[in-house]
Amino acid sequence: MRLNELSDNPGATKPRMRVGRGVGSGKGKTAARGVKGQKSRSGVAIKGFEGGQMPIHMRLPKRGFNKPNRKRWTELSIANLERAIQAGKLDLSKDVDAEALVKAGVVRRARDGVRLIGGGTISKAVKLVVSGATPGATKIVEGAKGSVTVTDAKPVRAKKDADAKPKKKTAPKPAAKAEAPKAAAKKPAAKTDAAPKAEAKKADAKASGDYDKHIPYFKNITEKYDAKADEAVVMTITKYLGASLNNRDAKYVSCTDETERQTVRDAFLKKKLGLKDENDVLDAKVMAVCDEMKAAKQRMKDRVTFYYLLAKNEGKLGDL
Repeated sequence: MRLNELSDNPGATKPRMRVGRGVGSGKGKTAARGVKGQKSRSGVAIKGFEGGQMPIHMRLPKRGFNKPNRKRWTELSIANLERAIQAGKLDLSKDVDAEALVKAGVVRRARDGVRLIGGGTISKAVKLVVSGATPGATKIVEGAKGSVTVTDAKPVRAKKDADAKPKKKTAPKPAAKAEAPKAAAKKPAAKTDAAPKAEAKKADAKASGDYDKHIPYFKNITEKYDAKADEAVVMTITKYLGASLNNRDAKYVSCTDETERQTVRDAFLKKKLGLKDENDVLDAKVMAVCDEMKAAKQRMKDRVTFYYLLAKNEGKLGDL
């Protein structure tokens, strides 16, 4: 036996894996990692990655060891109980339960029950009916010749007596004062004449809620075309067009559209104003208004102003 003949038992040692030597290493091109890029590098652990969506460990709620239906107790210390006894808040001739403690203002709310805790002394005997109590607190109450009764019943919801707000007494309304004869004398006499037509139209517009809708058109007409324009006429045209003014396509007149010009001719000049001229003549009147508004540098030709100028050119403002 020579030193160069010494060796480990077969299978006792393994040769180191030589990575990065290509497919001839026996571990394949990627050295048994299977992928390229980030996952082929050392120091990288992509655990729980789900392609960009919210991972399951973040989607699930984290409740831990807290019971979702656990009970919430209100703690009553011996010191607070003694303070209430000294203040005379509790009726010691009866059983003192959670409802009595809340009404006396000793605890704010009972929740799922009152638990007696703490240490100290009690000067008077008290009969407590609570949902739980510590052994030390029970001995203190019993040492003062009192008793502690533990019950599983859910406490009745009660409010503090001091929080109960008395109903407000409503004072009787004073009797209506008799109107003096002088006040009746000061009232102006009712007008016997009928209201003007313009005033009547304004009143109707106010009643329908469309009174303010015509104001921008009326301002545009008085500033650019007719300083003496009648507001009632503009109001009538606005009311005639109605809800179509809310639509942008129907709110303006396109003078470059022949179909639009024919609609103005047939719907307004013929039907509304009652003109019976030839179509060529009426088309010329529509184009005249287009030229007039173009000269006034009004690129967007609103339908209210357009119809007003048509009626004005024909002397039909009074017929609207």
